Amino acid sequence: MIKLSEFENRLTPPIKKILKKLDSPAAIQDYLDSIPYIAEELDRSPLRVMTDGQGHCLDGALFAALALVRLGHRPLIMDLVPEPGMDDDHVLALFQHNNNWGCIAKSNYAFLRFREPVYRNLRELAMSYFEPYTSNEKRKTLRGYTRPLDLSAFDPDWMWCEARISEISRRLYLRKPIPLISQEDAKTLSVADDRFYQANTLGTNFNWIYGVRENS
Repeated sequence: MIKLSEFENRLTPPIKKILKKLDSPAAIQDYLDSIPYIAEELDRSPLRVMTDGQGHCLDGALFAALALVRLGHRPLIMDLVPEPGMDDDHVLALFQHNNNWGCIAKSNYAFLRFREPVYRNLRELAMSYFEPYTSNEKRKTLRGYTRPLDLSAFDPDWMWCEARISEISRRLYLRKPIPLISQEDAKTLSVADDRFYQANTLGTNFNWIYGVRENS
């Protein structure tokens, strides 16, 4: 299990106090929801997420994985993979309770965040994101998921070093996705209705959505 003392020694007293309050997966999610979603190219370490007070989905998942280690969980992340050229990937921090899977996620969309640990396997968990995983054109874009990446396999400086985050993101995004639906089924998908889309984009910063932001 990862030792967090090196990370905690780099925190200022006020930030360390915030970290100590994250005593449940739900509290970790609440913290991520409290900071702005910024989808710039920079991939932040967990330390920089806390010092900058902002992040995107990969940043949030890495931070959540670290915070989950404090609660006795393994630091596992998983990538949700859209149809190429249609949407962003979405990274989840995984945890288990009574052998069921749940996750924490930083998202610009209301329904792409926390999942309670009630899913029997990772496919079930990934499929819970299928309906709300919609593009700006209201198309359902989720196509697959990856097997978990265990961050304990990396040097512990991923907790505070952006160079190590680049290595982790490369390893994660090179993983072959496991399909959730067939290509034939993808051709028959309906678009999300207006009411569902409006609910899913409640609080969304449209400056940072796929296809609109400058670095997309």
